[in-house]
Amino acid sequence: MKQRAMIFGNVPKLPMKWATVVMPFFLSCLMSGIISLINMIRNLGWIEGFFTLWLHNWMISWAFAFPVVLFVLPMVRKFTSLIVDMSALQPPK
Repeated sequence: MKQRAMIFGNVPKLPMKWATVVMPFFLSCLMSGIISLINMIRNLGWIEGFFTLWLHNWMISWAFAFPVVLFVLPMVRKFTSLIVDMSALQPPK
């Protein structure tokens, strides 16, 4: 019997089918966090309570970014496949 791979400790890795949700989750977290940080620094500079204000704005940004990425990513993959040869990702026949 094959033992499941673990993330850490006794927490097993998620099955492959979850990659369609987990990847957009991390992508939207990073993108919305970085963009909101840059915009806040540009607009306000380093002010008192910056981290708390940024965290609040990041959560609002992420609440929009995650569903958008879930919706848009399949279309982006299709557009990408129109201009990039994706045959190397296909298993041999």
